[in-house]
Amino acid sequence: MNNPKALSAIDPRIRVYVPPVAVVWQSTGDAASGAEHLLQPGSGSCHLRYKSNSKAAPGILLDFGRELHGGIVIYNGMTPKQEAVPVRVRFGESVVEAMETPNQDHAIHDQEILIPWYGSTEFGNTGFRFVRIDMVKPGAHIEIKECKAAFLHRDLRYVGSFRCSDERLNKIWDVGAYTVHLCMQDMLWDGIKRDRLPWIGDAHPETMIINSVFEKDNSVPRTLDYVRDETPLPNWMNGISSYSIWWILTHSAWYLYRGDLAYLKEQREYLTDLIDLLLEHIGEDNQEILSGFRFLDWPSSEDPAATHTGLHCLMIMAFRDGAALCDVLGESAYQQKALEAADRMMTYTPPPTQAKQANALLALSGLRDYTDINDAVLAVNPLQGISTFYGYYVLQARAKAGDYEGALEVIRSYWYKMLELGATTFWEDFNLDWTQGEVIGIDQLVPEGATSIHRDFGNFCYKGLRHSLCHGWAGGPTAWMSEHILGVRPLEPGCKTLRIDPHLADLDFAEGSFPTPLGPVTVRHEKTASGEITSHWEAPEGIRIVTSEAEL
Repeated sequence: MNNPKALSAIDPRIRVYVPPVAVVWQSTGDAASGAEHLLQPGSGSCHLRYKSNSKAAPGILLDFGRELHGGIVIYNGMTPKQEAVPVRVRFGESVVEAMETPNQDHAIHDQEILIPWYGSTEFGNTGFRFVRIDMVKPGAHIEIKECKAAFLHRDLRYVGSFRCSDERLNKIWDVGAYTVHLCMQDMLWDGIKRDRLPWIGDAHPETMIINSVFEKDNSVPRTLDYVRDETPLPNWMNGISSYSIWWILTHSAWYLYRGDLAYLKEQREYLTDLIDLLLEHIGEDNQEILSGFRFLDWPSSEDPAATHTGLHCLMIMAFRDGAALCDVLGESAYQQKALEAADRMMTYTPPPTQAKQANALLALSGLRDYTDINDAVLAVNPLQGISTFYGYYVLQARAKAGDYEGALEVIRSYWYKMLELGATTFWEDFNLDWTQGEVIGIDQLVPEGATSIHRDFGNFCYKGLRHSLCHGWAGGPTAWMSEHILGVRPLEPGCKTLRIDPHLADLDFAEGSFPTPLGPVTVRHEKTASGEITSHWEAPEGIRIVTSEAEL
């Protein structure tokens, strides 16, 4: 992908320099002193002295306290030989990744660099929390005055917020928002370590989170346009047929929340041509016959029935959303064609599957009743078969079935477990089966023979240390809690009309804010002793609030 039209000459990101918060490990038996001074930023007089000998290469592992994107800056002092000194720098999203041999296929995480005499150098462009620095030249001498992370990110204001009576949920909401924030680079990336690319299917849950948290930002339209321009029809976006479908669904969500008609009009030709392409992939019996790589998410990828069912449902959803967009654009003929296609596909019954991903889409598409799907599949062994990507759509289907307590229990048990294992961002995938027995989290040294949650698990494209521990698609609970616990949902493009319909489940209160193009809406809900909910909100002028769709 290399389309200069989609990229600005001015980088929208800023750098902030962040000191380490802890020394996790330091080699023993070498000539070293002053490591603790690296945790005291700004003085310039504190330093870590290292002198390498012929027997050992001294090293140190620093913890910057949270996942970051960017690199590091190392300041070297006036060493005796007045020469540049080579050091080995390893970045890790986990301790074990920085201590061993990191994956290198999308960004450089392990490299030898030269540190100038009495100067500084900035190095690295990846996702990390931990950095290991080792001497490599016998007899060399360095005096590190400072080592700081160069945190590269968009300087965005968190307009949306969420707080409730369960601190676990508060933390999860914050971490989901931060995970996506890190992935909002020049465009929306799937992950900041891997793959650092705009995968358009990943962009849908990311967009829903962005809509719930951030003021207007161009990362979503840049991503949608970039992938569109890189994918002349009849090709599928990212080579995956469902990802072209997600392009339509993401545009639908973006227009509903942002109401940018001028931007939507720019999609007219591609949207109508894509609808024509999808129409060609309906079989004689009205089932989907999509070509290209057939994919929902990785955990369901070895179940052809689940993939077929999910793709069929996604096509129905895309035809409906595409028809609504065509209505706005005045494309009545395409609106009619898309609605007729959705109706025809509703006459086909996909084969049964127990995959939660596919069943969630059966409910969300209207092919099956929400309550029936929830009772038969989603609420059965609810923590099995969940993925960080499609977990969001499982939560959506469970909410539509009215099972808010069940959905919250999944969030608390599944997403919070990553935080208990040291996560500060949510991961590409996670399986609670990985936590059986004694497992070392990502923020601890792994003794010889022990099991590491990062190194020793994973599947498909994310085995072992290749596993991304900051993946935007994994932050779905943030958007879900804003929509269903705070209960704020747009009913009219640009959030001109919002419905406020809270579901506190077992919570005592929930409060927060929700971004709209006209300014934030603030909301607070409290549960009374009798179990009733009292609500208060403030909205900018021009925003209409309703408590039921019947009020429209």
